[in-house]
Amino acid sequence: MRSREEALSLAMAEPQVRKGRFDPLTAAAVVFFLMAVAFASAPAMNAGPTTLAGLMLLIGLAGVACLGLFVLRGSAEPPGASEPGAAGFLDALSEPAAIAAPDGRVQAANAAWKSAIGLANRLPKSGASASSLFAALTAARRGETARAAIKAGGAEHEAIVSPLGERRFLVRLTGPSAGGLALPSAALEVLTAFSGAVPPPPKVLDAFAAASPFGAALLDGEDPFEAKIVEANPALRAVAGGGEKGQAFGDLIDPASRADATLKLAAGQGSGAPVEVRLAHDPARIAHLYLSKSDGRWVAYLVDVSEQKQIELQLAQSQKMQAIGQLAGGVAHDFNNLLTAIFMQLDVLATRHPVGDPSYEGLNEIKQTSTRAADLVRKLLAFSRKQTVQREILDLGELISEFEVLLRRVLYEDVKLTTDYGRNLPQVRADRGQLETAVMNLAVNARDSVRAHGGGSVKIRTARVTQEQAQALGYPTARGDQALIEVSDDGPGIPPAVMDKIFDPFFTTKPVGEGTGLGLATVYGIVKQSDGWIAVDSKPGEGAAFRIFLPVHIPSAMLTPAPAPAAPKRPVARDLSGAGRILFVEDEDAVRGVAAKLLRARGYEVIEAASGEEALALAETHAGTIDLMISDVVMPGMQGPDLLKQARGFLGSAPVMFISGYAESEFSDLLEGETNVSFLPKPIDIKTLAERVKQELQNAA
Repeated sequence: MRSREEALSLAMAEPQVRKGRFDPLTAAAVVFFLMAVAFASAPAMNAGPTTLAGLMLLIGLAGVACLGLFVLRGSAEPPGASEPGAAGFLDALSEPAAIAAPDGRVQAANAAWKSAIGLANRLPKSGASASSLFAALTAARRGETARAAIKAGGAEHEAIVSPLGERRFLVRLTGPSAGGLALPSAALEVLTAFSGAVPPPPKVLDAFAAASPFGAALLDGEDPFEAKIVEANPALRAVAGGGEKGQAFGDLIDPASRADATLKLAAGQGSGAPVEVRLAHDPARIAHLYLSKSDGRWVAYLVDVSEQKQIELQLAQSQKMQAIGQLAGGVAHDFNNLLTAIFMQLDVLATRHPVGDPSYEGLNEIKQTSTRAADLVRKLLAFSRKQTVQREILDLGELISEFEVLLRRVLYEDVKLTTDYGRNLPQVRADRGQLETAVMNLAVNARDSVRAHGGGSVKIRTARVTQEQAQALGYPTARGDQALIEVSDDGPGIPPAVMDKIFDPFFTTKPVGEGTGLGLATVYGIVKQSDGWIAVDSKPGEGAAFRIFLPVHIPSAMLTPAPAPAAPKRPVARDLSGAGRILFVEDEDAVRGVAAKLLRARGYEVIEAASGEEALALAETHAGTIDLMISDVVMPGMQGPDLLKQARGFLGSAPVMFISGYAESEFSDLLEGETNVSFLPKPIDIKTLAERVKQELQNAA
């Protein structure tokens, strides 16, 4: 009785030549037949007795030789057909199983297979199951294990085809609920007894991986990063800058990233999910690494996601800036209300404590501090893009040329300022004051950068650039020609570690007390509010260049009409007293109370309302008798523009003045179709408010 190991060895071997047995009776019959043929042919051949005897002898010897070769040749029957060796291996399997050749011939089968399929000497193939079985056998030739469908006896069976050597396949019938593709433990124990019987690992990448647009490699080794590359597709060389046969796969990964990926794989994070790595030939490039192990070899896929990660970072930065901007805008709005109350109270106290009063100096310091706070709020509003904008058509060259005189005063003697005005400079539509503030902040930052390292130069360049040039200079979504304002320096540059934070509000690299961290944040907000783009180009030791791109203003192609006569300039009221009924709507009690008090002191009748709903009721009560409505824009409940639309029938043609800490552009579209409406940004002092009130009432008279 052979052992299980001997049986498996026999099952795995190539077909053996089976020796035939020599049958004397059959041999004698053949020789007798040949002799009879010779006697019958002798007369026709005129052969003598000697010749006839020799011929008979030769025929007899030839017949015996041919018969011996025929009988001894035997047949190449599969070892499992009548030998118990293959059955010894197959008996270790509980499910129906057979060993098949590449052409589908069954070479051995266990009893369960014969019961389910029958005694057929080939794998049954018909209908749709034929293509399924062919695909499974093709996969098995590559060393893979696959599923197939086998139809026999009117029933369709599910099968698993596994490689057993170079030209042997194990076919197992399984039920619909069968789990994995692996061999049962009993059969696997026998299978692993002989190294030659272990299914070979994949030798080549499949056609899909070889032609894929992402990097793929077949690796040989236990540790995927120490494993050697057996084969790599061309895309791996393009992605990772390497992938030669015999090279360690880990050499393609940045060392720090490789260590991090090893920890993640050890923790089980790499099963089915990608591991993010940086590539050794360019650590700035990021790839997703997918690993899978099959029969002792690794298959690795590298997908370059550098551009995707860059877009994700830009989106995250944009979302962060938007969230910070909303917060800054809300804080600035509330702070403007407080500053308005402070300014008005200071005006009241200033009348009681004139120059020479012991309290005058203290009140003056409070006012100066409040003015600085108001400037801080304006920067926050500029960053959050909610600052009041007064756009006009500006010639880019003239703007910077006029502003250059002021810039030279700001820069110190050890900082050289140079300007470069390009040809055919375009016009832009922007707020002059805001644009000057943006250029000023960039120039001051450049000045501080070069002075910290012993002085240097600051350069301001203006130009008209095409869409392609703008994209090359850092504006990826540019459309059409752009107006460029570039402020550069030859200082130490911006460290990469802080590059992503330079536009964050209150972020600064300057010592405490030397900067608020709002300079670049303000520039960012101004540029965005002007429908522009700002880009930064800096390398350590090579200075920095900030580029502002603004859309080129294109005048209408129609004939320019004759200029309309200039509107008469509103006279500044010297006498701030007046008469009239004012409906004052403000949800902030401190602002509403002190403003109403000061307006009453100047002769006006003031009706106070703490909300839009209350103001609407008062407007109805005093319909036709209100001379001016002053209203906040953003209030709980009914907003200022909604109040105006509903109260216009009660107000008649009375002027309306909105006050707000937000930009006029935030609600101007809500006032479409409305006339005789003006805007006054907060914070407001009583002098400014009284002047505007008197102007509005005089114009309405």
